[in-house]
This record gives sequence, C-alpha cells and structure tokens, in this order.
Amino acid sequence: MSKICAVDASSYEINTVQKAIDRLFEIIELNSLVKPNYKVLIKPNLLMKRKPAEATTTHPTIILAIVNRLKALGVDNIVIADSPAGLYTKQALKDIYKVCGMQDVSIKSGAKLNTNVEYDTKYIKEGKACKTFNIIKPIHDADFIISVGKVKTHGMTTMSGAVKNIFGSIPGLQKPEMHCRFNVLDQFSEMLVDLALCVKPNISIMDGIVCMEGDGPSGGTPKTCNFIAGSQNPFELDVFLAKKIGLEPKSVPTIVASSERGLCDISGNDLDFIGDEDALKPINDFKLPKSVSVDFVNFVPKIFRRPSNFVLNKFLVSRPVINTDKCVGCGKCAESCPQNTIEIINGKAVIDYRKCIKCFCCHEMCPVKAIDMKRRLNI
Repeated sequence: MSKICAVDASSYEINTVQKAIDRLFEIIELNSLVKPNYKVLIKPNLLMKRKPAEATTTHPTIILAIVNRLKALGVDNIVIADSPAGLYTKQALKDIYKVCGMQDVSIKSGAKLNTNVEYDTKYIKEGKACKTFNIIKPIHDADFIISVGKVKTHGMTTMSGAVKNIFGSIPGLQKPEMHCRFNVLDQFSEMLVDLALCVKPNISIMDGIVCMEGDGPSGGTPKTCNFIAGSQNPFELDVFLAKKIGLEPKSVPTIVASSERGLCDISGNDLDFIGDEDALKPINDFKLPKSVSVDFVNFVPKIFRRPSNFVLNKFLVSRPVINTDKCVGCGKCAESCPQNTIEIINGKAVIDYRKCIKCFCCHEMCPVKAIDMKRRLNI
C-alpha cells in the first residue's frame, strides 16, 4: 500500500508551490527513489494550446517547482514531454510549450523540452484489453517518470486523474485510433489501466490548486481548490481524487477497472492518507459534466449493460451537440474524431450520430467551446 499525500497550496506563487512540492516529495520519499544519474521525465497534461489560467493544462509553476526539487537532489538530466491531442509534430509541440508556459519553465530551470516525435512499441504481459502500446520516445527511454496531471472532470471517463493523464503517452493522432479500437467505455477504461501499467510512472502528482469542474477536460470552468496530491500508486491516488471532488469511486470506470484487478481499494478505507486537513477534506460542490450528471449507466452491473445498450445509448447517455451560433468551422472536431463522423458543411460542423461512439474527443478539442453535452431525455 502506497502513501497518498495531499498538501495545501493557496496559490501558484512559486514560493507557495515550492514549499508544497518539497513537503509532498518528503512524504513520498523522493530522495530514496531517484538518483542523480537518472534521466527523469516529467509528463504534464498539455492537452491543447490553452493559457495556464484556463485550468485545462498542468500549471507551469508546479512543473518548475518539481524541476527545482530534482536539481536540489543532484538530478540534471530532466526532460518535459507530453503528446497533446491533435498533431504530434515539432512545431505543434513548440507552440503548445509556449502557450502553456513550459517554454518559460525551461528557460528558468534548464529542463529540456522534448521535440522528438518518434515512438517505440512496448509490450505488457498483464494487459487485459491491450498488450502492445506505441509510447512516445522520451517516456519510453526515461529512467524515472513523474506524471503531473490536472484535476479535471471528463465527459467520457467522469474524471481526468492520474491514470487518465498517462493517455498522453500515446503519439498524437494515434489517440483517436485508440478511441476507435476501444469504443465501449468499459473497454477504453481497461485499456487506460493497461497503459498505466505499461508506462509505470514512478510518482504521480495532481495539480489541484485550480481544478476544472463542469464539462471537462477542456470545456469546463476553473475552480479554486488549493491542494496538490501525489502518490507512487496512480490507481490509489485516483480513489482519493474521486472522493476529494465528491464522486463515488465506483462511478469512475478507470477506478472500477483498477479495483477489479486488485490495483486499488475502491472503498478507500484501507488507504494511507497523509497530509494537511483541508487538502484531505472532500469538496462538496464540485460540478460534474452533463454527460455523467445522471450516474444510472455507470451503476448498471456490467452483465446487464449490453442487453440494454440501445436504450442507454439512445436516451440516457449524453452525446455531443454542435452549438451552431458558436461554431467557426475550424475543423478541429473533425480532425480529432476517431470515427470520421463529423463534416464541415457550409462552414459549420455536422455530426452523423449513426457512427458516433460518444468519446467526446470533439468536445475536448473544440477551441471555442462550441460543442455541448446533451441527453435526449433530460432526466
């Protein structure tokens, strides 16, 4: 059983964040895990080109504080890398690093920003849904991986936590391909657990100073929560995060999949929570995505889901709906759709629902928040 640590952090001011990160790493015992000669990979959530204040991506001050701590321990070979949604090219990475504040982190700290867009294939024997993954090269080649996600809601997986953050190990547009291959939520969640076991982050950190509530992971609203959490076990950390934002862990499909494999205690009763009282205390008014505001589907036992899938999918499960007043016809939604079910017609996005798998990649990638989540039965 790993320690799950949560510490107070009242702002993104560097001294405040540095104290919180130093304390968190002291509890997790980073100094006994990492060695000066290690090649350390820091993997933030850099979903898309959004400024830090929009709470879509990991805040750069968190990354800077982690780099500072590593350097204090004598580690010099530090690389920051992620595979954002969309194209995985050198120019796309440079643009995202600049807008998301990682370029400034590199300038201040000397940490390298990855621009290598190659990948390697990795096999995982214990994979349940998937046994081989293409992993971006800097993650594949690292000696030590620190995953640093952003606490957010998620239209498909309910919560974007430590396990979901590892999806950024898959290169660029291969992520929509994974959505297409694993187009049922249970299968997709099993695949995410397989991927987390494959990548094996040594430490998982979650930025909860300002989270995203509502229609995350990109269309929600920032919510100040003032905490940073971390653990050596991403599966157990997600149980804490679910409870922290007021979710039943059994309503988060990745936690259910992890629990069924014995990777975490879904009740959380046997987990070792350490940290500050406020940081460990649940948040009672955290808004969930419209897609999961009725949790009926998640609580239906798996054995009964398939016979009722038609009714569930047609009436009770949210689907993406284009807000034509906001849509600018940029095509980002069509580019990200794993099923190629979106066309731009007369300057507006149009969805063919016969092929839609409700992965919400389109909602995730829309730069103007023109895609809503709506159920046909509003109950």
